Amino acid sequence: MRRARASVLTPLPDQLVVRGRSISVAPSCPALMGVVNASPESFSDGGRFPDLGSQVSRALALVAEGATLIDVGGESGVTGMAPITAAEERARVEPLVRALAAEGVAVSVDTWKREVAAAVLDAGAMMINDVSGLADPTLAGLCAEADAALVVMHTRARPKHKEFPHPSDEAAVADVLAFLGSQVELAESLGVPRSRLVVDPGPDFGKTPSQTVAVLGALAQLQPLCCPILLAVSRKDFIGALTGARPADRLPGTLAAVASGVARGAGILRVHDVGAVRAFLRVSAALDGTIDVPDDLRLPRDLRRQDDTLPA
Repeated sequence: MRRARASVLTPLPDQLVVRGRSISVAPSCPALMGVVNASPESFSDGGRFPDLGSQVSRALALVAEGATLIDVGGESGVTGMAPITAAEERARVEPLVRALAAEGVAVSVDTWKREVAAAVLDAGAMMINDVSGLADPTLAGLCAEADAALVVMHTRARPKHKEFPHPSDEAAVADVLAFLGSQVELAESLGVPRSRLVVDPGPDFGKTPSQTVAVLGALAQLQPLCCPILLAVSRKDFIGALTGARPADRLPGTLAAVASGVARGAGILRVHDVGAVRAFLRVSAALDGTIDVPDDLRLPRDLRRQDDTLPA
């Protein structure tokens, strides 16, 4: 991990200032972005949070576990399903964004539709997480007008389609670097300052598992863009392909991907299991000396055993 950090020459920003709010995005202490799906067809937790009340409760629980941001999604990226209408997606996410914003929660919305982006920004969203790769550049204009942040993700696949356009791992890595550089410039030209832009290499989007692994291995090469790097690896297909695990059983693989990504400069981690990732990062930081371990630190007696009814 230290070798990877030492090889990076360009410092990344350590703050993302959005709508008057400052969010720490330093790789040494990455922000945790919890995932709340308002889409019943979600690949990882579809149907678990079927109504507004359960979705709000889930989001607040993730905040209590350590999430700085909540990423709300109203449409699954699962292939084989036709896109839902913008009106239906808006009906799923706008009330949730309003409710969370009223609670003081920093909200990101995963969408590629202009109508949805406009509605959620009006409802209080601080960030648009555009998984289309800015296929509709007008989303950048909306973020510029609202002083919101914009995630620019790499993909050459059409939304909702499973496509693998890159002929090799090397071609995928080269395209990620070139595409994100170009799209960041495009977003800037449309009014979003680089200080409010976030880049995402798009694991699994238009990439085979091998290509995703290669792209994540080259993550540090995104640092010269001087934008925070979003690492969205939680429960992803490439982890399932490597481990043979279904989505809910991919936490060990997710933690391995998080460790690699943080070592290479990731400043925002989009994860389903916020508490587990926070604990992982804390122990890692203690072991590599990033945080101090007090001399008088002791394990509380009630944590010594799994069953606290037994004598200590």
